[in-house]
Amino acid sequence: MTRLLIDRRSLLRLGGFAGVAGLMPFARAVADPAAVALIQYFCNALIQVMRLGATTPFSQRLNVLAPAIDATFDLDRILQVSVGLGWSAMPPAQKAALQTAFRTYTIASYVNNFDSYTGQRFTVSPTTRSLSNGDQVVATQFISPAGDSHKLDYVMNRGTRGWKAVDVLEDGTISQVAVQRSDFRRTLQQGGAPALVASLQRKTRQLAGGG
Repeated sequence: MTRLLIDRRSLLRLGGFAGVAGLMPFARAVADPAAVALIQYFCNALIQVMRLGATTPFSQRLNVLAPAIDATFDLDRILQVSVGLGWSAMPPAQKAALQTAFRTYTIASYVNNFDSYTGQRFTVSPTTRSLSNGDQVVATQFISPAGDSHKLDYVMNRGTRGWKAVDVLEDGTISQVAVQRSDFRRTLQQGGAPALVASLQRKTRQLAGGG
């Protein structure tokens, strides 16, 4: 069964972060084919993994989706924003351990959430919306066979490696990075970077069905 990327309990835990992404001002719609093409590629990769289904070993689906995750997302930037100000003070070895654990957890989350195919499809808007800081938003809809739709918008930043997604807006407004930052903050307060690494590794095992 395909699930939402951010469950409703996570949205309720979001607290003060809720709706922040929705307050970011949009300029007029523009056409940025490169940003749109990257998200179309990622959506196609998700459908490919969904078609493999739960009968395909989780590790195999993880390997299939990994290149698309790496190509689409700026995971290092997302992790740094999710960790917050404490990132700069972390020893290099802790940063490296977090980057590895976070990458695997991110891929596992998508594989777990998009785990079966019964005719679902994505639509990707051919235009992007410009944010005040120069980032672009690519709007998509995930449509069920019954015609129900779920909105997932990708915030895109153009850096030295071209366009990369730096956030996903659930229902067009709820920031996935904000949800992560709220969750990560509690773990970091309790045990620092080692606790967050252990938490991400444990969640990855759970997503893979390993308890």
